[in-house]
Amino acid sequence: MSIPASVRYTLAGISWPVYVLLYTPLVLVAYYSLTPHAASEWHAYQLLFSDSAVFTALQRSLILALGSASSSTALGVLLGYGLARFRNRHGRGWLSHLPGLIIYTPIIMPSIVFGISELIFFNLVHNATGLFAAGLQTMMIAHITFQVPYVALTVFARLSGLDPNLFDAAHDLYADGVKSFIHLILPVVQPAIIGGFLLGITLSIDDFTISFFTAGPGSVTLPIYIYSAIARKGVTPEINALGTVMIGTIIIMALGHFFITSRRERAGHFAARGNLG
Repeated sequence: MSIPASVRYTLAGISWPVYVLLYTPLVLVAYYSLTPHAASEWHAYQLLFSDSAVFTALQRSLILALGSASSSTALGVLLGYGLARFRNRHGRGWLSHLPGLIIYTPIIMPSIVFGISELIFFNLVHNATGLFAAGLQTMMIAHITFQVPYVALTVFARLSGLDPNLFDAAHDLYADGVKSFIHLILPVVQPAIIGGFLLGITLSIDDFTISFFTAGPGSVTLPIYIYSAIARKGVTPEINALGTVMIGTIIIMALGHFFITSRRERAGHFAARGNLG
């Protein structure tokens, strides 16, 4: 059934202004990173790549992003599996949905509130025990804390449509809980695991508020570096160049995830057709 032309034009009239609002600022960042009045249009990028402070902040951001994303993915997979496997499907009332509500809370909570609460918690523990001094360690824990719900909900959504009788069938075939998890659950949630891991990296690199409240004197990440540079000098071509590099990196990661997922889906369709044939 074809869509009427009037509906297509209406949807296009709504969609294109949204696309313009979404992507024009990103294009402007790349445009203003060029310096046509300098000796080279790429002068801002030359200054950027020769700045040791940028690479130090980048190194900390990558360590923080990869470490927190790996840990939050592992914890989120287990949490999402627990929510899907052991939830009460026939429960009524708010108590039956309490675990899901608890998971949603860090997502809907404002970042500044979450960051202040983490700061108070770490200061309290540090004053009492001497542990958790402000730095990369506290930032890592804070990032894991707010990334886990995203991964858990992604895995939970993937498993919520899974027939629970499959677990009974696996047990009938002498598969214990560990084997069922490895051979049944992990293949099903593999796209969610990859997506959750990439989402964790993106959230970590993008985060400023929580990082700002939990950072120490020697734990400046890229968002904190950008904020400090803008506070001192304003938005310079070097900052725009750094923003362009970050945008390009995120786009490459998103395209890579898209192509990997599409290839696996096509391979699954071909395998299914072969089995039917």
